[in-house]
Amino acid sequence: MVSVTRAVFGDLPLGAGTVEKFQLQSDLLRVDIISWGCTITALEVKDRQGRASDVVLGFAELEGYLQKQPYFGAVVGRVANRIAKGTFTLDGKEYKLAINNGPNSLHGGVRGFDKVLWTPQVLSNGVQFSRVSPDGEEGYPGELKVWVTYTLDGGELMVNYRAQSNQTTPVNLTNHSYFNLAGQGSPNIYDHEVTIEADAFLPVDETLIPTGEVVPVQGTAFDMRKPVELGKHLQEFHINGFDHNFCLKGSNEKHFCARSVAGSDSYSKDASSVYPSLPAFLPWTCVYVAWLISRVHHAGSGRVLEVYTTQPGVQFYTGNFLDGTLTGKSGAVYRKHSGFCLETQNWPDAVNQPHFPPVLLRPGEEYEHTTWFKFSVA
Repeated sequence: MVSVTRAVFGDLPLGAGTVEKFQLQSDLLRVDIISWGCTITALEVKDRQGRASDVVLGFAELEGYLQKQPYFGAVVGRVANRIAKGTFTLDGKEYKLAINNGPNSLHGGVRGFDKVLWTPQVLSNGVQFSRVSPDGEEGYPGELKVWVTYTLDGGELMVNYRAQSNQTTPVNLTNHSYFNLAGQGSPNIYDHEVTIEADAFLPVDETLIPTGEVVPVQGTAFDMRKPVELGKHLQEFHINGFDHNFCLKGSNEKHFCARSVAGSDSYSKDASSVYPSLPAFLPWTCVYVAWLISRVHHAGSGRVLEVYTTQPGVQFYTGNFLDGTLTGKSGAVYRKHSGFCLETQNWPDAVNQPHFPPVLLRPGEEYEHTTWFKFSVA
């Protein structure tokens, strides 16, 4: 049984509107989501002793989300991740986007989907948010209608994304929650054991744009197909952290498959042509099935997070740019590596990389993807 309650979270400056908070609660989880950026502000999970702790980074007050901050808990778009130099060409026309991350456009631009007020609708087991992104917003073509739905079922939080456009436009939506399974305010994530079911990853240049290569994880720091303890793993490979897209594998085997969902037949390129050094993969049309992509275990509390998705990629980010300048809930100071993100999404800069999975939404089509965050105790 899930309860849904609604309350005022705060008022935007200059009479720009009221931000509401929606609390979804089951026997196993409690999730708080606000209408500003469809943002998850709190997520309480029980440990092996039955004690609940908040496992996401964020702020107790609206003012925290209105300051410059790294997308804590928000839905980002119109295109998540980076687009090289903030430009792309579509049907012979060049589009210039807002530049907000070095030379690139990141997470939708200066005023992306995380910095707008969404219209909520309460459901029996969740909440749906909607908005219309006008033609030309942050440089993107077409009017885009968007729906983001959060529903709760026991220990599983599902996030569904839908969009429709009246012009061809790139779309790539994700949630940018920062997790720390030890409990919000814990100093780092080094004692988390991480598994990512990916046989390949995307190397990046100095501005974190994919080079275009698709590289096997075998023998690299990116091989987390078997559990690794994060702190020891970073030390062993002498790396600063992760901020990379992992290419989720298709397989004819049925293990790890959580459930089937409707796919798209708009693109039938054989993915094995992109992964020439890897075993044969399914076509991109078959990538849009939900499977377990990641499992994170915190031994101290016993908490486990499993992530399932219908997307072809996940950006694993270890909070490398957190620098201690932000103070969050209960006075917690957010320093480097104090949280991790598993941003399920299309591959970064796909609009400029024709051999990446397709990112364009055309009139008459519907963009739809789902991600499941499943919490348990081990």
